[in-house]
Amino acid sequence: MEMLTSFFAAIPIWVYIIIIPVAIAVRDILQRKHTIQHNFPLVGHFRYMLETIGPELRQYIVANNREELPFNRRQRSWIYASSKKENNYQGFGTDQNMQEAGYVLIKPAMLPYKLDTTHSHHVLNGNDPHHYTIPSAKVIGEFHKRKRPYRPRSIVNVSAMSFGSLSSRAIESLNKGSFQFGNYHNTGEGGLSPYHKFGADVVFNMGTSYFGVRDDQGNFVMEKLVKMTKLNPFVRMIELKLSQGAKPGKGGVLPASKITAEIAEIRGVPIGKDVVSPPYHSAFSDVKGMIDFIEQMAAETGLPVGIKSAVGKTDMWEELADLMAETGKGPDFITIDGGEGGTGAAPPSFADHVSLPLVFAFSTVYKIFQKRNLTDKLTFIASGKLGLPAQAVMAFSMGADVINVAREAMMSIGCIQAQTCHTNRCPTGIATNNKWLEAGIDPALKTERFNSYMSTLAKEIIEITHATGYEHPCQFGMNDVDISMGDQNRTISLADNYGYLKTIVPYSGIKPLLECPHLGGRKIPGEKVA
Repeated sequence: MEMLTSFFAAIPIWVYIIIIPVAIAVRDILQRKHTIQHNFPLVGHFRYMLETIGPELRQYIVANNREELPFNRRQRSWIYASSKKENNYQGFGTDQNMQEAGYVLIKPAMLPYKLDTTHSHHVLNGNDPHHYTIPSAKVIGEFHKRKRPYRPRSIVNVSAMSFGSLSSRAIESLNKGSFQFGNYHNTGEGGLSPYHKFGADVVFNMGTSYFGVRDDQGNFVMEKLVKMTKLNPFVRMIELKLSQGAKPGKGGVLPASKITAEIAEIRGVPIGKDVVSPPYHSAFSDVKGMIDFIEQMAAETGLPVGIKSAVGKTDMWEELADLMAETGKGPDFITIDGGEGGTGAAPPSFADHVSLPLVFAFSTVYKIFQKRNLTDKLTFIASGKLGLPAQAVMAFSMGADVINVAREAMMSIGCIQAQTCHTNRCPTGIATNNKWLEAGIDPALKTERFNSYMSTLAKEIIEITHATGYEHPCQFGMNDVDISMGDQNRTISLADNYGYLKTIVPYSGIKPLLECPHLGGRKIPGEKVA
């Protein structure tokens, strides 16, 4: 061994410098797996290296502030600064082309809403005057007389993201932050995990695989759902997922590489195999059956039950609205998920082309229910890149009562838009179950950052609300927002563009909302009414 070591030590370094590249070049020429490396030995490796780091190069060096998708650098910077309590202002005017097609223009009032110090306009958490929540103007489940109706404490909440798709520390951070801020936390279809139990109100999302409330064959078990809701009273609503914006008509996939023993136990699935959810529900097969299923779950649990769906063809939406108008039965809320996609991995053909973007999807469904005088009996929840103030205001103007945010929430706890969620190699530890990568998340720090982001988002939403002359976002209407058409500097209101006027929500001030016995959430330490 010593002789061998001495032999290699005696070889001059310049010999290695020549031999190693030559060996790699010979290997490249002999292999047949990569054409570029065969045709351009040694040099071809640089092509694959640049291809690998191409997204990072474009993100940090090539792309301008407003160029990237799904979220550009300016949007991400606002979220990061808000979560860290840094300066998120912008100087020297806007750098956007306000005449480009689709640009959102919010109309301020000549005289903004004047706050009456004796009439509360928000809930203060602790002693921070910039930290507050805005309660929903509607009580969910009140029309159908559910046993436990629910008024969300916040109009901005965490959308469906499962434990398994997201790491345990990411879910823990979002739940603790949701408790601090006062919003609800949607479980996603992966079941109720221990990391959803840190204090926040929870919406139990149930997909086609019925994770957590299923038998060994994957069939829904009502007794398990009832037991789960009784043991966990912080579960305030049930959301029946029909489809999601990223891949409507296609079941979810959790790769075997992301399935740990803990995830397998929570979901009730075998370990070591890809979990592929069917695109359809086995508990019902048509719209009438879905209504019966919803009513049965609501009766057994006492909770409001709603549906979540992407939007395409409208025939079944028409049928649902007709049956609800005829019978007085059906979902208590409808969550419309935009076709922009979200945290779920999907084939590009689905993510890019299947289902309508949020603005078209929401307006389509809203008009169907408005024609049957049902919009005041339902709560409409919108999701799809709404975690930015102007986009949120547009959604409220179109008829949304509540909005859900997902990717923006992930960014607030450190997501860098690496777009590797489906690989189990998320560099920030958020969308992975790799323990080494996940260890980089400090739940205490990320809890505060999510809380700060939500506080800033709510603050800017209410400030825009006051600038337009209103007290609460539910008062926004379709004529409060214009869309630039990009044609001869012409703009058009949401009302003219989408062909309807939002149904006005009955509203008598924030203070009566806060006095509602169905206001969600346990009391936040230090909370007071301003």
